[in-house]
Amino acid sequence: MLNGKKIVLGITGSIAAYKACLIIRGLIKKGAEVQVVITPAGKEFITPITLSALTHKPVVSEFFSQRDGTWNSHVDLGLWADAMLIAPCTASTLGKMAHGVADNMLITTYLSMKAPVFIAPAMDLDMYRHPSTQQNIEQLKQYGNHFIEPASGFLASGLEGKGRMEEPEQIIEYLEQFFANTQQPTPNTLAGKHVLITAGPTYEKIDPVRFIGNYSSGKMGFALAEECLQRGAQVTLVAGPVSLSCSEGIRRIDVESCQQMYEATTNTFPTADVAILCAAVADFQPEQVADQKIKRKDQDLVIRLKPTHDIAAAVGQMKRDDQRIVAFALETNDEEQNARLKLQKKNADMIVLNSTRIPGTTFRSDDNQITIISKHHQKAFDKKPKAEVAKDIIDELEKTL
Repeated sequence: MLNGKKIVLGITGSIAAYKACLIIRGLIKKGAEVQVVITPAGKEFITPITLSALTHKPVVSEFFSQRDGTWNSHVDLGLWADAMLIAPCTASTLGKMAHGVADNMLITTYLSMKAPVFIAPAMDLDMYRHPSTQQNIEQLKQYGNHFIEPASGFLASGLEGKGRMEEPEQIIEYLEQFFANTQQPTPNTLAGKHVLITAGPTYEKIDPVRFIGNYSSGKMGFALAEECLQRGAQVTLVAGPVSLSCSEGIRRIDVESCQQMYEATTNTFPTADVAILCAAVADFQPEQVADQKIKRKDQDLVIRLKPTHDIAAAVGQMKRDDQRIVAFALETNDEEQNARLKLQKKNADMIVLNSTRIPGTTFRSDDNQITIISKHHQKAFDKKPKAEVAKDIIDELEKTL
């Protein structure tokens, strides 16, 4: 139930902060994407380098990430997340959350959060029992926050009671149960359909260690694959070289070059009802590939390039009347004109247009802003997370089936 979920993990200044590593590993193992936000006190107990190595994302701690004015947007984090988990959460942070004391990045992110918030307190028994702490907890519950109550444990005084943070496994299980209970069933609107999706970049070798490629992360194509699977489709995902995982129900074919993607796509398309060509395929490849690493020399290096396969055009030529093709157009100028030209040349039914001129979208981003163009219709959408964009695309596709 956590696959594809985006979770902001807040870490505060508690000795239990080391358990955040186990929480991150557990969430990622379940298929979640984790962004850490840590308080200054939290960095005294665990280093951001450790956390970043686990999440593969920079850790957010300060309002400004650099001295050039670049800042971390707590508002964007609040919109990005499917859930916020604060674990461990100290008594100090509980008090700030309850009273809106926005003096660090974690609290401002909490105050901007649109998604459910889960809190795993961590403190000694006396602090936990103190009336002010209990009052803060009750107030935060009234605000709609979900508390993962601390586990019972024996304290140094010999008394048994609540105090230490709940174990990572139970925290993850709590989140899974929450999403299992709140997830709305997806109608099987694509049941019986075979959907072929291409995703990610292609790498065209120059020599054994260098290549021509692009910045595509594959996130849009993978989001489309997950959405089609949830709607009951049989999904074949032809994935370029990306570091993403997908659900077990998806048939995944990993490729590296345009040639490999072309072969996998054209071999699969005859049995597909729909092809969604989301991959950012390299348009050119070196005429000659060196069999050994090219050494640096004083003179210029000239590499002659030749065109790669036009996968969309090839699939368009193969298309039967009962098949549908959704192609993507990433443009830098004359966006709509170029997209409509591609719609015709590729024999596609829909073009998903996105532009590099919209900040925070397309390559290496979790968000996208698209316009869907067909022969007789055009519809623009707001900027939103790619998982939501995938829903919009498949909703429009289903109207053509």
